[in-house]
This record gives sequence, structure tokens and C-alpha cells, in this order.
Amino acid sequence: MSNKAKQVISPWRGLFGIPLVATVTFMALMLATAALNGLPVRDPDGFLGPSYVRLPLIVLLVMVADVVPRVVAQRPTVRTLLRTVVRVVRSRWTMPRVAAIAAGMASFYFAYVAYRNLKSFLPFLRDRLTDSMLVDTDRWLAGGGNPSDVLHDLLGTGFTAEFLSVVYVSFLIFVPVSLAVSMVWSDDLSRGAWYVSALCFNWILGTAAYYLLPSLGPIYVEESSFTDLPMTATSDLQESLYENRLEVLVDPNATQSVQGIAAFASLHVSIVFTAALMAHLVRLPRPFRWLLWAYVGFTGLATVYFGWHYILDVPAGLAIGALSVWLAAIATGIIRFPGRRRETEKLQPMA
Repeated sequence: MSNKAKQVISPWRGLFGIPLVATVTFMALMLATAALNGLPVRDPDGFLGPSYVRLPLIVLLVMVADVVPRVVAQRPTVRTLLRTVVRVVRSRWTMPRVAAIAAGMASFYFAYVAYRNLKSFLPFLRDRLTDSMLVDTDRWLAGGGNPSDVLHDLLGTGFTAEFLSVVYVSFLIFVPVSLAVSMVWSDDLSRGAWYVSALCFNWILGTAAYYLLPSLGPIYVEESSFTDLPMTATSDLQESLYENRLEVLVDPNATQSVQGIAAFASLHVSIVFTAALMAHLVRLPRPFRWLLWAYVGFTGLATVYFGWHYILDVPAGLAIGALSVWLAAIATGIIRFPGRRRETEKLQPMA
């Protein structure tokens, strides 16, 4: 095939063209839903501030962590320090690479903000809850008992509660850090794009699951089953989310909070399963893969142990994670269908 016959496109379009279209469409759906129902749009804060601040900040910190050791390894003098920094930055961070990372961050931002707002709109658009059905399913799967009671009796409510709380809350750090690391430190940017796009599809599919079976979760409908648990960071988070929900239900326009309670399906499980599955598929070092698979197992256990989710929410989360990985592989060109012949302009080799 001649050069003229080839369709050569820039890395950001080749990797994130389809994910950007999907996430912008998802964002537009959220904005239209808000306008039609008179609901406010919020940019949900995290522990590092709003997402449009914390995401670039985390990426910048990871970039610094990438550049500094390379500069130090060259042992520059005071006189040559600035020149060395510029040379390393230019070799590592070409404009095509920066543009691709910016497109990935934008895709994630649109998907995440739309997801959080549509989740907050849920009680105003789907006011009939399905918790009673999920409770019955839980008891059937647990042989007639309450699954959380079984876990509390089996595992105890001391060290186990503290450990699983750390596992569950670590998710709040895991998502943004894994996002930044996958884009900044990956020698193969297509792998990073695959992971970031999979996260975006997780938010989209997870939102659909929330609307399919709107539910609150065991902790909010069977609180008595969890009174034996000690106070942990997880219980503080559960109380905070419930207070935010009440504020939003009273008057969504009078608070900056978002409603963040929804049980089916578990996106904690879907996200960490996505990370573990992709680590397995791209053959990351074995200890790292084992650690991620253990993280999946403990996360799934924690969601039921603390009453965030019903048993059925866990396999539903696994299904969403697997489907997201597959859709992202198609969207970023990892999986190519017959007849799809598209060549993406290659990035400069990583130094």
C-alpha cells in the first residue's frame, strides 16, 4: 500500500478518538437529563479537590517522578542542570505524547463527572428501589441467613474490619494514581489508552446498571446487621454519603453535595477487576499481577462485609469490568476487525 493510500492519524485521535466521542456523548446525556429535570450539575470533590484540579495535579506529580531520576542519573553539574532537565523532558514528553495524555485525561474527566451526576440524579428519576428483591436473593444465596452476619461471625469484627476498611478506602487513591501511572509511565502508550478507556466504559456501564436496578445496599436498609462493626474510615464514609444523600433529596439546588449511594452493581469490584485483568493480559510482572488479583478478592469481600453491596452486585461488577476491557480494546484499536486498516502515527521512542 502506498503512503498516500494509508490513513495516518495522530496518536491522540488514533487511541482516544472513539473513547472521546463516547464520553462526550455520555456527558451530553447527563447535561440534557439535568436540564430536562431541573437538576444541578456538580463537579464532585475528592480528597485533593475537584477532579479538574486533582487529575492534572496527579499527572504532573507522576511526570516529575518520571523525569527527576533520569536527570539525576546523568549527574549534571549546577551549570548543566537546566540543560539536562530540558533535554530529558524533550526526549520523554514530545507534543504527540502530551496531546495523547491530555485526550486520555479529558475522556476520563467527561465520563467520571457524567457518572457522578447521573448517579446523583438517580433518586429523582428512579424512585422505586429493588432492595427487597436483592435482600431475598442474598438470603437464598447464603442459605437463609444474612451474608454480612455470616462473614462477621466467620472472620470476626476486630482486625478484619480494620484491614478490609483500608482495602476499601484505598480505592479512592487507587483510581487516580493508576490512571496517571498507566498514561505517564507506560512504555507502550496504547496499553495506557486501553486502561483509561476501560475505566471510562466502567463509568458508563455502571451508570446503566444503577438505573436498571436502583438500590441502596444492605447498610442502608438493614443497618442492624452492622452495629457489631467498629468505627472505621469505611463507616465514616458510609455516614457521610448518607448525610449527602439527605441534603440532595431535600433540595439538590441548595447544596454542592452529590448523592453517591447506589448498590447494583459494584463499581469498586469492576474497576479493580479491570486493572487486574489488564495487568494479566499485558503480562505485567507476576508479583504485581498476584497483588492485583488479591486486591480484587479483598475488595469483593469488603463490599459485602461492610454492607455496601449485595452478593449479586459482585459478579455484576466482574461482568461490567470484563465488558469494559473488551469495549476499550475495540475502541483503541487493540482488537482490530477485518477490513479496519488504520495506521496511527507512531510516538517518538521512549528514552
